[in-house]
Amino acid sequence: MALSIGLGIPSVDASFDAAVSAGLDEVEARLRAAVKSEDVVLAEASRHLTQAGGKRFRPLITLLAAGFGDIHAPNVVPAAVAVELTHVATLYHDDVMDEAELRRGGPSANARWDNTVAILTGDYLFACASDLLADLGPESVRIQARTFQRLVHGQLHETLGPRPDEDPVAHYLAVLSDKTASLIATSTRLGAMHAGVSPEQVEMIARFGERIGMAFQLADDLLDIAGESAISGKTPGTDLREGVATLPVLYARRTARPGDERLLELISGPVADTDHAEALALLRAHPAMLEAQADVLRWAGDARAALSALPKNAARDALEALCDTVVTRTS
Repeated sequence: MALSIGLGIPSVDASFDAAVSAGLDEVEARLRAAVKSEDVVLAEASRHLTQAGGKRFRPLITLLAAGFGDIHAPNVVPAAVAVELTHVATLYHDDVMDEAELRRGGPSANARWDNTVAILTGDYLFACASDLLADLGPESVRIQARTFQRLVHGQLHETLGPRPDEDPVAHYLAVLSDKTASLIATSTRLGAMHAGVSPEQVEMIARFGERIGMAFQLADDLLDIAGESAISGKTPGTDLREGVATLPVLYARRTARPGDERLLELISGPVADTDHAEALALLRAHPAMLEAQADVLRWAGDARAALSALPKNAARDALEALCDTVVTRTS
């Protein structure tokens, strides 16, 4: 048995596994209920991504963090639903900004309807998340607000790009910290907090969340280049096609060697379909991939270290296993 089909975290304890699985089932049911609307278009647009699948990584890690306290506490699942609604809301907005046509194997909301509907649907999901958090107390609302501030900062800085005097790699990592890791850290924080974990341990768990969030996203960047579509279910090189400079591309640019001229030419902007296979092959063979992989290992190692002072229990075993799974994931 695995805790998550999408991530394949190995079983650590039968009763804990059952509690997490039951929690995830309840998250799905509450997600469907949370996005209901009397408006036909808004209801359909809200369901478009909330029911389109996904790994449910943020609800999962919320529940795992809650395992350091009472995973059955009444506010744990609502917190997990709120972070997933927040995440999905950002996807609607991201697709508009990126002019994306596909999301989770189907048309993006902006492609199916238009930008206005997609933006308003994202706003509606943020409102649904806030409504849930209001029942969890002012501290949860404050945590969500500060996380949303970081999400906006991350998206803004990604859009603007690095300043002329700024290191592109440092800029990229700062963007990931705000745009991705912040919400994953909040997922662990809310899960632990609403399970009754002590404030000191909540901080440790949140530090873990920030670091595993970085490892998760950087591993995703590598998978976009090195993954095989038959295994991952994704089309390799999507970021290359869109001209998104992820960490392997940034390292290849920074550590260019004699003979890399063709690769540098290809990754100077969006890669044309006719050059896509060549760009992938050249980048896969470049030392930049090993350098980026080392960063994933370092962030995962830092995440594991953040757990070292926490009680040894099934929740910690699961989060430690997650550190390994994130590094070796193929989907």
